[in-house]
Amino acid sequence: MRAFLSLPPIFQADQDSVTAMTLQLRRPQAFILDLDGTLVDTLGDFVAVLQRVLAELGLPLVDRAFVEKTVGRGSEHLIRSCLAHVGGAPELYEQAWGLYQAQYQALNGQHAEVYPGVREGLQRLRALGLPMACLTNKPAAFARELLRVKALDAFFDQVFGGDDFERKKPDPLPLLKTCEALGVDPRQTWMIGDSSNDAQAAHAAGCTVVLVSYGYNHGEPIRSVPADHYVDRLDQIPLNQIPLN
Repeated sequence: MRAFLSLPPIFQADQDSVTAMTLQLRRPQAFILDLDGTLVDTLGDFVAVLQRVLAELGLPLVDRAFVEKTVGRGSEHLIRSCLAHVGGAPELYEQAWGLYQAQYQALNGQHAEVYPGVREGLQRLRALGLPMACLTNKPAAFARELLRVKALDAFFDQVFGGDDFERKKPDPLPLLKTCEALGVDPRQTWMIGDSSNDAQAAHAAGCTVVLVSYGYNHGEPIRSVPADHYVDRLDQIPLNQIPLN
């Protein structure tokens, strides 16, 4: 007999209202995982790179708190937001972009740490024998190198970055294209991430949404984001209670 995961029937949809819903994780045929804030704490990398870029441009520096609220929507958005925050002219974007690329390549992974429970969680997911992909808004080359440096690359059948598709998360296109590459139905795919970007994209694509509590999410409480399940560590997803056949 199949055992189904028992989840609370109520979650907070926003801070002003509570919506009663009966939640049940659907049987997965594949897993898609975000990178920054989900697998690896890369905030230190972003801060170090941006400090160098802004210093070379002769602009004021940004602090860690600002970067934490701004990451997640792609490098282009991050750079433009930083320039606007410190009073840099929009015309500096192309120069800043070139500096950012060079500095990130030099520092990628040096100030980043794999979150506790991630390696164990990936091992448990991989043991199910289902296709797995990493999907991030980070440029693909940086994503693949970071996974290699942190010895996480072997867990994934596919790795896609923010420059692999026409649009980035929270648009559903990257998830739909990733499901296509994995050869699976989005409705039987789990998206595991740390932010509203991941959740919005997954909901629109028809995927099951699992959110980790320790990521960035633009400085907002993650449990204010509708999801099918929340976990405090990646290895806490109760896979032994999920029907796999």
